[in-house]
Amino acid sequence: MTAIVQLVGNPVAGRHKAKRVAALARALETHGAIVHVTPCTHEPPPIAPETTHVVVAAGDGTVRHVAGAIARSGHPAALSIYPLGTINLLAREAGYPGDPAAFARMVLAGEPTRPHYPVKLDEGYFFACAGVGPDSAAVAGVSSGLKRRVGRLAYGAAMLGVLARWPRPMIALTVGERRVECEAFYVAKGRFYAGSYSFARAAGVHLPTLHVVALTRCRRRDYLRFVATLASHGDVALLPYVEVLEGPTLKAEAAEPLPLQADGDVVCALPVTMTVSETALLFC
Repeated sequence: MTAIVQLVGNPVAGRHKAKRVAALARALETHGAIVHVTPCTHEPPPIAPETTHVVVAAGDGTVRHVAGAIARSGHPAALSIYPLGTINLLAREAGYPGDPAAFARMVLAGEPTRPHYPVKLDEGYFFACAGVGPDSAAVAGVSSGLKRRVGRLAYGAAMLGVLARWPRPMIALTVGERRVECEAFYVAKGRFYAGSYSFARAAGVHLPTLHVVALTRCRRRDYLRFVATLASHGDVALLPYVEVLEGPTLKAEAAEPLPLQADGDVVCALPVTMTVSETALLFC
C-alpha cells in the first residue's frame, strides 16, 4: 500500500528550514510515498481523509496543534516528527534522525507501533510537558520576533524580566487523590524538559499517567537550585521543598490567572484541569 503523507510545516520558520522541508518531501517521495505539503501557523490544517501518515516538520508547539487536531478527530493516521523546531522534546524522545533520507526510511519502514497518551487540557491537548512557575511567566513574556532570530536564547532574555519581578503565588494542586499547596509545579508526560533535562525520569509518553513535581517553596534561590539540579541531571525529588505526585488527573487553582505553558507555549491560565486521554495516538 502506498503511503500518503501530509507533511506539515511552519511557513514562517525561515528560508533555511523551508529548504529542509523540501528536502524531506523529496526523501519521502524517493522512498515511495505520495507527499502533500501543508502549512500550519496558529490553527492546525485539516487532515485529508486519504492521509496515512502525518509528518510534522516543526517545533513542539506545532506538533501540539496538529496532534491535538488528530486526537479530537479520531483520524487513524500515524504521526511522526521531523526535528525542525527550537527544542523538539518529542522528537528527542523518539530518536528521530535529522537526516531526511534516514528519517524517511524510519517512518515508512513499517506500521506505527509507538503509543502516545496525550493529555486533555481544557479544550486542547499537550504531549510533552506543562507547568506554572517563573519559566511559564518568562514564556508568556517572550518576544516572537526575538525567538525567530535567536531561538531559545529569547527565553533567557524574557527570564531577566521575571527575575526583576519574582512571582510567588499560592497554587492549590490536586493530583489523583493527593492535594498540596505550592508556588510552582511541573507536569511531565514525556521524559524531557527544556532539552535533554528531566524532572521525572520514570515518565514516558507511552504511559497513561502524569508525573508531577510541585515546588512548595519557590524563592529565587529555591528555583535556581531546582534549575541547577536539572542542569546537572540530578534528582529534583531529593530537594526538601519538592513534592512528587503521580496520577491520571490534575487540577490547579490560584487566586490569579497564572499563565500555564505546555509544550513550549502559553496555552491558558489557571484554573485548569488535566486528564490523560484513554486513547493513545500511534507514532511511527
